Amino acid sequence: MFGEQQTRTLLGPIDPARHATVAPPRLSAHDLINRAEAVTEPVARRRLARPTRRLVLTAGALAVAIGAAAVAQTFGPSSPGTPETASPPGADPGAVLVPVAYQFGSDAPGAGAQLRALAGRLVDADYDNRTGRYRYHHTKSWGGSAMTSDDGRYHVAFVDETKVWQAADGTGKQVTIQLEPQYPDQESRDYWRRNLRTTAPASATPAPASIPLPPSDGAPLPSDRAQLKEVLKVGLGGSAVSKEVSTVYGRYVVPRHTRAEILRTLAEVPGFVWRGQVTDRAGRKGVAITYDDREHNGQSLLIFDPGTGELLASEWLILSPMRISAYQVILDTAWADRLD
Repeated sequence: MFGEQQTRTLLGPIDPARHATVAPPRLSAHDLINRAEAVTEPVARRRLARPTRRLVLTAGALAVAIGAAAVAQTFGPSSPGTPETASPPGADPGAVLVPVAYQFGSDAPGAGAQLRALAGRLVDADYDNRTGRYRYHHTKSWGGSAMTSDDGRYHVAFVDETKVWQAADGTGKQVTIQLEPQYPDQESRDYWRRNLRTTAPASATPAPASIPLPPSDGAPLPSDRAQLKEVLKVGLGGSAVSKEVSTVYGRYVVPRHTRAEILRTLAEVPGFVWRGQVTDRAGRKGVAITYDDREHNGQSLLIFDPGTGELLASEWLILSPMRISAYQVILDTAWADRLD
């Protein structure tokens, strides 16, 4: 089997991830195979469409496998710009989680002035002025992988909770818990509950998967605005910048000064609009900006803490023909000295 370096060498200049530092995948190859193999063959007399065994992999796993990235998927409501809220605590497992509600819809103003104002009033985060051996991140992601039936009618998106401890040399540990899947509609939920094979009760949570992280090259996060623009790929437009902001906050413990410079950098990128006060899927209050990528019919969402400027959540939303999104919340960021 080809490893990452062999694949990159084979692809050479056509490797779309050749200049990128690929984050460790949230799921191991073994876990991904188990998910694909969890699909049972339908009973013939029911005339059910045969479930596809293709998986939409996490960006990290796919880059390792074939040197490219894929858009992860979860599902949202049918019409953009309408008030939407996340499912409340205690909601029925397997229900559809929808994007956050925007304070400002179609009349949303440009984000530049608000982002610069936020950058000028930041306060310390819990981790500011602290140190530790490991950068610690606790995230929850909707849509790290997804499956679709062969006829394209039924969809299921998987949900993962991940904790990562990573030292400056890349070593550390990653723990991933697979949570209850999400569905775009009741028909998909019924279909996949019939055709996803499991040995555990429906309400049970699988045991966490823990993997060691190998050494890897990773440059420290720059604090200078000019260097940050390079890291955030400002020249490639708002969608690329949104993705890189999410990557930076998921990989580094970002200090206050750099958080302010990131906000000021975003303020200079054309196309971002101010969505105002929002509530993320973890129930936290934040302020949001979005960027509409009309070429790809998608929308990027970034939610920031209104006090510290930390990134709370991010989303990539495909607007039509069905609203499909990749959504992640950063539940905790800290410095740690132990792998626990």
